[in-house]
Amino acid sequence: MNKNANLVAEKILTSVGGKDNISGLMHCATRLRIVLKDDNLLNKEQATEIEGVSGYFNQSGQHQFILGTGFVNEVYNILKDDGVNTEGVKEQAKQKLSLFQRLTRDFSDIFVAIIPVLVATGLLMGLRGLLVDGLGIALSPELLSISQILTDTAFTFIPVLVTWSAMKKFGGTPVIGIVLGLMLVAPQLPNKWDVTFGNTEAFMLSIFGFKIALTGFQSSILPAVFLGWFGAFTEKNIRKIVPNVLDLILTPFLTLLISLLVGLIFVGPLLMEVEKILTNLILSFINLPFGLGGIAYGGGIQFLAVTGMHHTITPITVGMVAETGYDFINPLGTVAIAGQAGAGMAIAFMQRNKIKKSAIISAVIPAFFGITEPVMFAVNLPKIKPFLMGCVGGAVGGGIASLFNLAAAGTGATMIPGMLLYIGHRLPLYILVIAISFAVSFILTKIITKKQEI
Repeated sequence: MNKNANLVAEKILTSVGGKDNISGLMHCATRLRIVLKDDNLLNKEQATEIEGVSGYFNQSGQHQFILGTGFVNEVYNILKDDGVNTEGVKEQAKQKLSLFQRLTRDFSDIFVAIIPVLVATGLLMGLRGLLVDGLGIALSPELLSISQILTDTAFTFIPVLVTWSAMKKFGGTPVIGIVLGLMLVAPQLPNKWDVTFGNTEAFMLSIFGFKIALTGFQSSILPAVFLGWFGAFTEKNIRKIVPNVLDLILTPFLTLLISLLVGLIFVGPLLMEVEKILTNLILSFINLPFGLGGIAYGGGIQFLAVTGMHHTITPITVGMVAETGYDFINPLGTVAIAGQAGAGMAIAFMQRNKIKKSAIISAVIPAFFGITEPVMFAVNLPKIKPFLMGCVGGAVGGGIASLFNLAAAGTGATMIPGMLLYIGHRLPLYILVIAISFAVSFILTKIITKKQEI
């Protein structure tokens, strides 16, 4: 495969209609993302046949070229140095999305900023499991307390992280978001879990003869998302009417006062109940008899990923871990990735052209680290059958995971990195369902795919 970054950058520019047709440029771990002024100037045939590019697709208003880790940075820097605009890509792409797509993108942006902390917390849980359950080491009360500080803090005070990220996302002052989040878990409010388990009573607030039961919002997600959005909305509108000389004093004061009253007393308790209902529904679905829930999720989640709608799952999984301590969706998403990896590897084994074989394997490798887009969009989806067989493999693995109630002691990491979330907690079963999903999709893809389709 041609790995000349300058040549690849030049060919990408040609395929999208030149530098002047690019209104925005950015990249993620493996993909170059481009927003065009005129999509009609794109030459799709050229875009899909560039040597050094593992695949091309258009999603969420962005033209995405799969280049692989490391190489994508080189191409991006060349285009950036050539004067291509790199500002406001997300905002420009967002204008081309539907309302539902915008909402899912907003949720994704809010949680992308805090996922690394949650992953780190999960890995710390895994290390404790390795020491205690794997190696049989007894921790002293002091060490146990320190480990609990490391593993429990992020999820207990997750409203603070969410309000900060949401406030930042919607254009408010992030530090105000932090304070709003801290107010949701203020020690003056009865702890949510103490009230749940009957150890204390909720704080009863009487307003116009109506009594409202208030508790802290420990581990709650939706109230924090709302408060971050509402806080940003309130701040921006207050700033429009407050004189500049009083802005420093009045704007933060009124933002905190209005946002907290609305979020804590009126909307927050309602959203906390909605969140509880959603979590229970998801858990009930996953625990359907005969593994049906796992089959449906493991087999169907990649259809959502094609449209970008899989972002709607993120707040649910985070809330599930915060509520239960476990992520029951993690193994189902993992086997779905393993299924696509197996299908892609089957295509690689059947491919006689050495250059194409190398490109396919390069697209499969990121899947073992939880990045499924290269193999799915560049290899499986264009050929249809491998994509469908990958979904079948995910369904089989999902059914087994659901039957045995497999769950991760954390969230965010999948495939090989996700193993740390299962240390001391059914790691062999986690590896087994990955292997089964991979093998099923590999075998089925080889059986039903004809040589002329490769």
